[in-house]
Amino acid sequence: MTQSQSVTPRVLIVGAGPAGLALAIELGYRNIPCLVLERNARVGYAPRAKTTHVRTREHFRRWGIADKLAAASPLGVDYPSDVAFVTRLNGYALARFENSFNCSPDKNPLYAEHAQWIPQYTLEEVMRKHAQSLPGVEIRFNCKHLSFEQSDKVVVSQVQDTVEEKPFTVETDYLVGADGSRSQIRGAIGATMHGRRDLSRNYNIIFRAPGLAEAHPHGRCVMYWQVNPEMPSLIGPMDRDHRWFFMPTKLSPDTTFTDEQAVAAIRLATGIDLPYEILSSDDWVANSLIADKYREGRVFLTGDACHLHPPFGGFGMFLGVLDSIDLGWKLAAVLKGQGGPLLLDSYETERKTVHEDVVTEAVGNHQVLTDQFVTPGMEEAGEDGDRLRARIGDQIKTLKAPEFRSLGVVLGYRYEQSGIIVSDGTVPPPKESTSYIPSSCPGCRAPHAWLEDGSALYDHFGRDFTLLVTGDTDPGFDARFPRQIEEAGVPVKLVSMNQAVVAALYPTRFTLIRPDQHVAWRGDVWPDEIGLLRQVAGFSQAQQMHKAVTAS
Repeated sequence: MTQSQSVTPRVLIVGAGPAGLALAIELGYRNIPCLVLERNARVGYAPRAKTTHVRTREHFRRWGIADKLAAASPLGVDYPSDVAFVTRLNGYALARFENSFNCSPDKNPLYAEHAQWIPQYTLEEVMRKHAQSLPGVEIRFNCKHLSFEQSDKVVVSQVQDTVEEKPFTVETDYLVGADGSRSQIRGAIGATMHGRRDLSRNYNIIFRAPGLAEAHPHGRCVMYWQVNPEMPSLIGPMDRDHRWFFMPTKLSPDTTFTDEQAVAAIRLATGIDLPYEILSSDDWVANSLIADKYREGRVFLTGDACHLHPPFGGFGMFLGVLDSIDLGWKLAAVLKGQGGPLLLDSYETERKTVHEDVVTEAVGNHQVLTDQFVTPGMEEAGEDGDRLRARIGDQIKTLKAPEFRSLGVVLGYRYEQSGIIVSDGTVPPPKESTSYIPSSCPGCRAPHAWLEDGSALYDHFGRDFTLLVTGDTDPGFDARFPRQIEEAGVPVKLVSMNQAVVAALYPTRFTLIRPDQHVAWRGDVWPDEIGLLRQVAGFSQAQQMHKAVTAS
């Protein structure tokens, strides 16, 4: 799809980072025309995120591009995602977390897709290509969103083409700000960020170093945490062309790096003298902030525009992509007449609780960095040094496990207080950072299962709602159910599964699953009336009555 297409967009998205591209893909996947504006000339300038979590890739599988993302991995999906704590790259080993973030491509009973270590700029390119292949999705680069006005029916945006210096107007049903930490849309709707600012000041240095991978004894890892008094830091491989990243973790507020100083810092931290080539360096500030509102009328915020947190744990892109998926299927349903206003109201209710939990996790990870483990004598040879390093290693394994064993965070989030989730009165498993217990309790992510033919249960879900049936139905159900979904105006795919692995995970006879693979309702008796379908689709009682009158 080129920038010159003339399809009238229903949704205007400002920002073509992972959150903006995810929203464009989700809308395009549901045949909703949208326009993405990006102020830069292309996607993917900065390295930034490198962790694509299990849950994120499950949605890539749903979109049909998980394999494309795997193929784009510069290090290869079989590259071990180990994280090693060492004194220096040429120094002593302290601790090691194998298969961090669950990146191993081996099948796992808990999830349908493994995580992946991949630079954000590479991921964005995969997403961009897919988005532009979808009918109705247009991406326009070198375009700056200036302002908007909204009524109860439309949003009218003023946009500037920064190359041709020509203004133009875009009229859409909805406007979404996916425009990052300095969001112009956030300011325009009067949203304010609250929390803690300036948790730390950090430097991210990208450099090229042929031979560095072979110059140390610690084997292949995606990241090495260097624990030493002179230059505590993180370092790791990033791309095929001997490209690495380096991040000091203890800097004074006024620290800056020239290229020469950056090279000296890398040599000091690693203890390895090579001809390092500095490619880029930029500073950034870690914050812990959440917006006081995510919406004003027909204008929404997603991703970093409404929440910011330290990157430790790799949760930033994870949250942004899932924000856009939650918002995307709901916008599509409303625009198709298959969802009511309560569907859009649920976006902030559902996502803000997740944001609060994950930001807390990220801040906790940020509070334990390399310099906290620096101990006098830790680089001394001999038995005393070995004993000290073993004690430090035990501390690291305890304190840093939540950062690298975060499956409970990635899969265990749920929507308990949402008005479009129908509780059955049961209590879901307790939330844990490092462990995940599958549950089909309403609000939870629908449990994954590998089926006898090797496919994932998710592969059989519908594009919209899915009613999973794991037992016998009453004699009238087969005739009643199609009439109900037609009357309710809510598309639902019926999936019957009699495999034991599915029945064990879904103990009730019926489980109603949302388009985003979260459980909306479950029970042993399917209701005779359409009220359940109308509730999970966000229609008010008055609209339900109007629909029933119209149908009759």
